Amino acid sequence: MSLAAPRPHRDDVRIAVGGLLGGVLLWTLGMRPRGTAEVSVLWPASWAPLVPLAVTAACELLRRTRPRTGLLVGTVALALDTVTAGSVVTVVLYTDLMYAAVLYGGPVTARRLPWITGMLTVLGGVVPAAVGRDPRWLLLGVGVGVVAFAPAATGWVVRDHRDAAEAARLRAEQTALLAEVDRTQAVTAERARMARELHDLVAGHLSAIAIHATAALSLDDPRTTKEALAVIRENSVEGLAEMRRLIGVLRADSADRKPAAIPTLDGLAALVERARAGGLDVRLDAGQGDVPTPIGLAAYRIVQESLTNALKHAAEGPVEVRLHRRDGSLDIRVTSPYRPGCTPRVPGSGTGLAGMRERAALLGGEFEAGPDGARWSVRTALPFTEGDPA
Repeated sequence: MSLAAPRPHRDDVRIAVGGLLGGVLLWTLGMRPRGTAEVSVLWPASWAPLVPLAVTAACELLRRTRPRTGLLVGTVALALDTVTAGSVVTVVLYTDLMYAAVLYGGPVTARRLPWITGMLTVLGGVVPAAVGRDPRWLLLGVGVGVVAFAPAATGWVVRDHRDAAEAARLRAEQTALLAEVDRTQAVTAERARMARELHDLVAGHLSAIAIHATAALSLDDPRTTKEALAVIRENSVEGLAEMRRLIGVLRADSADRKPAAIPTLDGLAALVERARAGGLDVRLDAGQGDVPTPIGLAAYRIVQESLTNALKHAAEGPVEVRLHRRDGSLDIRVTSPYRPGCTPRVPGSGTGLAGMRERAALLGGEFEAGPDGARWSVRTALPFTEGDPA
């Protein structure tokens, strides 16, 4: 399997070509740092500076894809340049290779190069000056600092800022993602809450309407028909009023609009009267006193749904509703005659029990529903939180 060489970035190609052409132009004009007759020039050929120049320019093609390889080869080319007449462009290209090695290299390379070049800068100036007893040797350290340490330190600063910006971007994306998750959860929870409210508002009235409409159609008795139509009209009007109240809550968008009335346990008597008008024999025993608004709303809806289920499923007999305080909680118990295996008077969605259980769970309460001998029992305990009336 053949391994394709990494394709250089187009900016790196421009740097390599520009550096090579600039170095050739200076060589053509005869602009060289050293003369070929100097003792330090070990390779005096006039064309010799072009070799390290070409190698260093070629290394620029690797400054992003293989920065460490480019720096190692460029270091050898720079060492070769020191034994020729030299080229300023070769030195400039090498400083860019050092900068790129820190900026684009691995984390280990990026951490080590500034320390290594810093130590070389100190040693390159202090040691020769101490040995030769000549302060002019300090210029060697300055040269090493300009060629190696300065670009490495610059690359580290730029890389640090780049990493900080990337971290900030990732945090912003994570925050946006968490906000979207929170928004989705809030929308889902609100939809579930509105579904419970809508079910509790409509189910009882429509069940009574369906039962009395069936009676009016099946019995050829004008008096019975008239009574059934009266109940149908009453439930229709009340159901529409509650629907308008719910729609008003959904459409409320101004601060000057008054909040819609929330059902409380004070309305249990009226709720029981409507159930009696629907044909249930309801007996109410309410001794709960004042309760917090959330508990009162949940208790009202649980009793309302229990009476609706009794209207649909219960056998002939009394339906008992009891609300009392006990051990720091509001106990709700609704029992109705149980007739297993019988077909319900009105088909249901099956979400009534689930809605009651959710209401109790939201307040940290307990909910149970099921047959208890010859009766169907709904039992709920809604605890009072600290600071609620006891």
